[in-house]
Amino acid sequence: MFPFSDEELQSPVEMVIQKVRPTLTLDGGDITLLGIKDSRVYVRLEGACKGCPSSANTLKYAIENRLKEEIHPDISIVNVPHGEESQFHL
Repeated sequence: MFPFSDEELQSPVEMVIQKVRPTLTLDGGDITLLGIKDSRVYVRLEGACKGCPSSANTLKYAIENRLKEEIHPDISIVNVPHGEESQFHL
């Protein structure tokens, strides 16, 4: 069982995203936090990150690893492509 509620994760997740955002914006990208559900962080990559072939690596190794290190090792991240938000019931 995950030790934090989705509501308790909101602020720490936002802080981690603010820490990685400058790196994304340097390359013309950005990230939007869409929601948190069952210890999964749902985000949408924006700008240059949206179509970048390295975006999966950015999510996994830059953002998700940081979330795991700073919040909890069982947290995960899910990229929600533009226009597919309704499929995730956030």
